[in-house]
Amino acid sequence: LKGEADIDDYTGENIIYSISPVGKSEYNDLGVVDLKGVKVNLVTFRTKVLLLQDTEKIYSDPKSLLPYRIERNISAAWRKEYIIEEYDQKKFIATFKKFKGTKLVSQRTIKADGPIHNAIILPFYLRRFSDLKIGWHFTARVPGEFKLELVSIDKITVPAGKFQAYHFKSVPDRFEIWISKDSPRVPLKIQGKGFFNYALSMKKHSPP
Repeated sequence: LKGEADIDDYTGENIIYSISPVGKSEYNDLGVVDLKGVKVNLVTFRTKVLLLQDTEKIYSDPKSLLPYRIERNISAAWRKEYIIEEYDQKKFIATFKKFKGTKLVSQRTIKADGPIHNAIILPFYLRRFSDLKIGWHFTARVPGEFKLELVSIDKITVPAGKFQAYHFKSVPDRFEIWISKDSPRVPLKIQGKGFFNYALSMKKHSPP
């Protein structure tokens, strides 16, 4: 993830996504805040699918968008959970703590071979690169390692309209990402593969 990414201020940006087969998500960029004496970028991502609601607060490095801390509130008809994810991007370690109320019920630690990204904000990191050419790629971890490659420039239609988009695919084949070619290069669609086969498609975009 060591790249010459452009750094723009997206404070105030809001994006609404529809989720196929049913649901919606809302992304909000709250800008730079203080986290234990460190300046970090804060975004929230709220997802509602049937009876499940997941609200995430993601604190990340303003330039690389590598996460430092993620706080998740998960609420469903049958359970409520609070999860804290903490990332040591120097030692490449992620620690996941699950709480019920104030009680810690489980904890696990994962060691990676390099910096660990977050699946939600990874597309927002990709859009910071300019003048991308087909074949451009880099290696990321979430925390499993994969290569993300720009395979084509497509015309796609999402609920918000029609766009020219950069089309990225992961290797192994786990997901695809489309990002609008024109500024501000908004993530338009994210297609997961496998058992759930979900798709997020942009419904509304309010610029920063």
